[in-house]
Amino acid sequence: MSDFDQVSLDAGGKPVTLPVLKGTLGNPCIDIATLPKQTGCFTYDSGFTATASCKSAVTYIDGDEGVLLYRGYPIDQLAGKSSFLEVAYLLINGELPTAEQMAGFEHEVTHHTMMHEALKNFFTGFRHDAHPMAMLCGSVASLSAFYHDTLDLNDPEQRRMAAVRLIAKMPTLAAAAYRYSIGWPIAYPKNELDYSSRFLHMMFEAPGAQLELNPVVAKALDLLFILHADHEQNASTSTVRLVGSTGANPYACVSAGIAALWGPAHGGANEAVLKMLEEIGTPDNVESAIAKAKDRSSGFRLMGFGHRVYKNFDPRAKIIREMTHKVLEELGVDDPLLEVAMKLEEAALKDDYFVERKLYPNVDFYSGIIYKALKIPTEMFTVMFAIGRTAGWVAHWLEQQVDPEAKIGRPRQIYTGADVRDYVPVDKR
Repeated sequence: MSDFDQVSLDAGGKPVTLPVLKGTLGNPCIDIATLPKQTGCFTYDSGFTATASCKSAVTYIDGDEGVLLYRGYPIDQLAGKSSFLEVAYLLINGELPTAEQMAGFEHEVTHHTMMHEALKNFFTGFRHDAHPMAMLCGSVASLSAFYHDTLDLNDPEQRRMAAVRLIAKMPTLAAAAYRYSIGWPIAYPKNELDYSSRFLHMMFEAPGAQLELNPVVAKALDLLFILHADHEQNASTSTVRLVGSTGANPYACVSAGIAALWGPAHGGANEAVLKMLEEIGTPDNVESAIAKAKDRSSGFRLMGFGHRVYKNFDPRAKIIREMTHKVLEELGVDDPLLEVAMKLEEAALKDDYFVERKLYPNVDFYSGIIYKALKIPTEMFTVMFAIGRTAGWVAHWLEQQVDPEAKIGRPRQIYTGADVRDYVPVDKR
């Protein structure tokens, strides 16, 4: 970390001094709040890739070193020892729960999993073949209509309960979207089950039948929820915060986050992995696919390799790789695409081209393989991401509500349109 406390600029011969802000970890930031007043200039940063939009104590990422911390705890420790609901509690509250606190939180989440019966009618308003993310986005936003009497953002308890409801109901709404798309009746949550098992039962238990669930499946899903729970100021989390800065209700904010996550450049990456595997087709084609990926003129890209933030390796991928192989071995899945994925992983990890460029398989590569092995439809992959990320979204939303420096988001722009001009009547144009 830099040891200077301020920077000096020369603005057309006028000296400008700006303070440097430092967090617990990570790069220091130059505070440019007074820059327009001192210089008459704004700053330009396309995509905000070099700009800190807030102060946050939720998550820390070091992309160069491959570090991901939730509230200071390394992701590998949480993945190996914790559960998704415990991680959700940690993200929301800042500390790991005591046994009593954890029991209380689990009870609250479990008893808020039901959705209002009227929401079933909401789903029937969609086409049966609508994308599940469209249904999830709409149904989450509609929750504000069911809880309109508890939207006082000045009340800490109402804010907390909104967070609990969102974590509790997201799997219910997600499963409902899937079941509606295949013509099955919407299933009620089974309160005797844990979070991930309950969701899988709501997804896959056929009417009038008992689902026999392999414990490895529930464990793998819970692990994926942990790994997807938060990732600092990514596009969807920043969207939740931007909408939240207006004073919008939490259900609208999270619905906006879902919409942002839906984009193929964000949450749709694991879906793109499956499409790539389908394009490769068979294990025999992997070698030629590797060759095409090295040829920039081919236009072919290996999806699920490398990461925008992690310049070395994705710490989540190391964790999920082991679980991926365990799931495939345990379930004994016979699927040609999974054979393609495993051969592709093996080839890329040994190829000097990928090793030198640190293009290792990332969490999206492995999560897509696991979802495929669990027979979760491709169009549901981003929905699964949304279930896990809800914990992070509500943690950031709650943090924002008590931030004394928070203000409505209002980015600036460089205007490139026409100069001032006069209106010309239509008959003279």
